[in-house]
Order: sequence, then structure tokens, then C-alpha cells
Amino acid sequence: MDERRTAPRMRTLLSGKIMLGGGGVIDCMLRNRSATGARLQVPSIVGIPDHFTLLIEPAGERHPVRVAWRKQTEIGVAFVDGGE
Repeated sequence: MDERRTAPRMRTLLSGKIMLGGGGVIDCMLRNRSATGARLQVPSIVGIPDHFTLLIEPAGERHPVRVAWRKQTEIGVAFVDGGE
């Protein structure tokens, strides 16, 4: 399989929140991350938009992201900026 990522991902187990534009929140778990993105485990991909803000707890990091791929209970996201 060809590796298409621009930065290597490291395994992690961090809690996070998908911050929706209308004020809603979806809990998620970061399964791995890199300087450019992350793999999120979610209860369902239903209702998750193509762009949102990812809050990584407990550090309080916020990253605007875009969805790169979706599976039934996982999504891959790319950070749109360098984050905080």
C-alpha cells in the first residue's frame, strides 16, 4: 500500500469534541495524529460536516479541520491550519 500522508502519524488515545457550526458538539476519540491531521473514532459519521473545529482535550487545542475520508465509525481529518 502506498503511503499518501505528508507526516507520520503517532498512535494516541485522547478525547476530543467535534464542534459544529450551530453550537452542537459530538464526542470523539483521537486514535492517532500527526502534525497535519488525525484519525477520529466517532459513534456515527451521520451529521458530521465536511469542515468543523476539532477540540482536543485536555490541552484545549483547537484545530479547524476538513474531512479527508469517512468509514462507519471513523473519520480522517486534515488540519486546515497549524492549530493552537
